[in-house]
Amino acid sequence: MARAIAIDQFAFRQFEQGSTSSYIPYEKSLFEEELNKLYDPSNLKPGYAPFCKHLFIRNFTEAKISTIRITEENEHLLRSGYEARRPEELPILTRWMPLSSIGILPIAKYLDIILYSYEQIQKENSAMEKTDLNSNYEWGVVSIKPQDIDHELPMTPITMMRNSLPLEFGGSGVKLDTEAYMESVEFWQHNALIK
Repeated sequence: MARAIAIDQFAFRQFEQGSTSSYIPYEKSLFEEELNKLYDPSNLKPGYAPFCKHLFIRNFTEAKISTIRITEENEHLLRSGYEARRPEELPILTRWMPLSSIGILPIAKYLDIILYSYEQIQKENSAMEKTDLNSNYEWGVVSIKPQDIDHELPMTPITMMRNSLPLEFGGSGVKLDTEAYMESVEFWQHNALIK
């Protein structure tokens, strides 16, 4: 019988401390087990494309918030640089505030579990010449966002642009939604990732 949810290798980095702004301090296989216990298809929310869904759950880990409001007091902490999420992707310009400059963060109230369909993951793996490490599942976890709200935070503008790239460049091949892009710009002008 197929599992409802498997953690895709793209999200593995979130379980490695120091490798991402949204570190999940939990054993990967146990996290996957917990997600499958909590999974209810009626709770899935639409994502940016038909193959993408969100599952919002109470944070059962010690994961901390991964975004911060930009203020006059902290805007001098903003950093930027070119980064790729994995070696086969093109580096893009990103912006963040260093955790070391911010201090202790609160534990997030919710986790936004971002899911891609099995079929989409196979398409993307094929385009990037990767092999799926999982089998027999419906949805793959591609990202986890620890946050204090139980609905979607806007994707960063650069992530939206990257997703519009062809599959072989690490995108999803989805046409850019101009209205959603402008909403994203409005949010991220006033907020930053923490890492």
